[in-house]
Amino acid sequence: MSELLKELPAVALRGITILPGMIAHFDISREKSIKAIETCMMEDNQIYLVTQRDMEEEDPDVNGLYKIGVIASIRQLIKLKDDVVRVLVEGKEKAELAYLNQDKGYLEAAVVPVEEKETEVSPEVEEAMLRAVQEAMIEYCKVNPKSGKELARQADGLNHLNTLMDLLGNNLPIFYEQKQKLLDASSLEERYGVLMNILLSETNILEIKNELQMKVKEQVDKNQKEYILREQMKVIRKELGEDNTESDSQRYLKQTEELNAPLQIKNRIRKEIERFKNIAGNASEGSVARGYIETLLALPWEKASKDNTDLDNAEFILNEDHYGLEKVKERVLEFLAVRNMTKKGESPILCLIGPPGTGKTSIARSVARALDKKYVRICLGGVRDEAEIRGHRRTYVGAMPGRIVEGIRQAGVKNPLILLDEIDKMSSDYKGDPSSAMLEVLDSEQNQRFMDHYVDLPVDLSEALFIATANDIGNIPRPLMDRMELIEVQSYTSNEKLHIAKEHLIGKQKEKNGLDADQISFSDRALMSLIEGYTKEAGVRNLERRIGELCRKAAREIYQKHKNAVKITETALEKYLGKRIFTTDMANTEDEIGIVRGLAWTSVGGDTLEIEVNIMPGKGEFLLTGKLGDVMKESAQAGISYIRSVSEQYQIENNFFKEHDIHIHIPEGAVPKDGPSAGITMAAAMLSAIIQKPVKADVAMTGEITLRGRVLPVGGLKEKLLAAKNAGIKTVCVPADNEKDVSEISQEIKRGLDIHFVSRMQDVLEIAFADGKEA
Repeated sequence: MSELLKELPAVALRGITILPGMIAHFDISREKSIKAIETCMMEDNQIYLVTQRDMEEEDPDVNGLYKIGVIASIRQLIKLKDDVVRVLVEGKEKAELAYLNQDKGYLEAAVVPVEEKETEVSPEVEEAMLRAVQEAMIEYCKVNPKSGKELARQADGLNHLNTLMDLLGNNLPIFYEQKQKLLDASSLEERYGVLMNILLSETNILEIKNELQMKVKEQVDKNQKEYILREQMKVIRKELGEDNTESDSQRYLKQTEELNAPLQIKNRIRKEIERFKNIAGNASEGSVARGYIETLLALPWEKASKDNTDLDNAEFILNEDHYGLEKVKERVLEFLAVRNMTKKGESPILCLIGPPGTGKTSIARSVARALDKKYVRICLGGVRDEAEIRGHRRTYVGAMPGRIVEGIRQAGVKNPLILLDEIDKMSSDYKGDPSSAMLEVLDSEQNQRFMDHYVDLPVDLSEALFIATANDIGNIPRPLMDRMELIEVQSYTSNEKLHIAKEHLIGKQKEKNGLDADQISFSDRALMSLIEGYTKEAGVRNLERRIGELCRKAAREIYQKHKNAVKITETALEKYLGKRIFTTDMANTEDEIGIVRGLAWTSVGGDTLEIEVNIMPGKGEFLLTGKLGDVMKESAQAGISYIRSVSEQYQIENNFFKEHDIHIHIPEGAVPKDGPSAGITMAAAMLSAIIQKPVKADVAMTGEITLRGRVLPVGGLKEKLLAAKNAGIKTVCVPADNEKDVSEISQEIKRGLDIHFVSRMQDVLEIAFADGKEA
């Protein structure tokens, strides 16, 4: 290696890398570098050029320089002013830096020439590399035509891989770090990989840069064109005396003077009109300002409709439109009476809660008709963006007022009836919680100055009458529910459905299907059979669909077979609608051991639930089947714990629960079941099976059980008692704490039922066991 070692003057280059075969010039000003150049000129005109790692370093040592540099010859030297020397050099060969001597007043480097490693590359592989480099160079020249044309001219006719790579390395406008990677490459394949990576990367960067420049140019050209055209239009309009901007602003000012609104609102509108006049030349800003002004002018700030104060008329309309719903009608009439007495009165915020199809939405429409109020329906189902309620801020593109303010604008008065439909179906996401925004809307203390983000002015909602509807009270947030007066709209009995069908649904469907009053008739038995056998719901929506289906079939017969009229009887139902769909699970005819009838509430009304228990020899396992929820499973566990605690009272052997398996099953296993209402039912069934005592077939029960055998209250009693009556149950056990709820249920439902109020499990067993005793 000592034979190859050369000691040459050296120059540390900043921000530039010289490659072999490259002719380049650079300026030097450091005293050491100038002295090294002078020494080189006096000796054999060979100098070692190596790039320093940190451009800012003034006096680098060996560690501050790259290991590979180039031995070059000086072709030209020009002295410039301020002691700066410009040097033109030609790179000859790569050399590795061994050590550095700084004792002579300049850098002297001991270097070893580096030959490229010879690797066995077949002619086919070398040709493939050459073509790949040529193709990459062509793509680069396409995206960089400015320097690419000259590069393509120099590369024309070069068919040797090494020569082409040298040319590209020397002429590509890349950073010195990338050129240093080319210099560091020790083999043909490595240099090829580095060069291809640089070429492809530069091509991609230039493509993106060109695309961005094109977009910016197009946008600038478009804006410039629009500006010129707009200025020309302004001049033309002025010449013709048709300046629309002036006419629009004058029209807005005139509307502002005529607007019935507080002075604060009018001043704000005038300010916006002045701003609109100043930015009229800008199409985008002008349209935003125009939309905002028109929204403010369209809002009914002080405009109100006069309510109908006739109580008798309101009562007549409510009774005409709806059968039943006494609580809702009573509350509306109370509100009207208070309004008439005080000449003012706060508008109540009512929330009608009940199953689907029970007339919650339609009663709001009837209330609006009874009071002569404008009616606005806002559906909140699926709303999850707070801006839907409060509006969007005007900084956003496409901003608009929230649904509440938009509803007020549509109504044209500040005291409409606003129906907030499906308030329990609101949800929330990262854009905010709409139910929190509704708190201000529905708070009588706050909604006098409701702030919509778009309007950005206080809007008075205190005179609007809000009626909300919901199916499930559990889905309404507690703070929101606290601001509303809850009115329960319960399931309809079969008799109520019969009246609704005769007084409302049949006439509505006759008109919808083009039938005269005497062209179709329904017998009462047919309607009752339709209600009980072809629909299973709490409301009357499906019943209306079935009546509509019968009307359509009748219309076809009348038109096609030239009949005068069609009479729908009980026997004709099967002909038109097919076999009966629903059958009532009737009470058992015989008293049985381990089988007890429970009562359940569902979204389509009440239902009976038969619970079966079997005792088998085993290892003390406790099985629950029938797709039960966690609450029902816990009720069963509480029931068995209660039975074990009183096992001595029923002469149950001490090792009975270790040697027997208990299996509780509730039929219809595919239907999910949950809730605490079946606690006493499961406990009674288990005890019956354990002590082999039959349970009365005509007894049903509902209630939650505790570990000590107390019976706790439950909900949905109207629907449950109705289901018991339809199933032929005679005796019903209800928690004693629910006595006040049962007293509010109509006699029509309670008639024929022997209702027992129970507070402890012993009371339940005395009624349920067939011998009339608990043990």
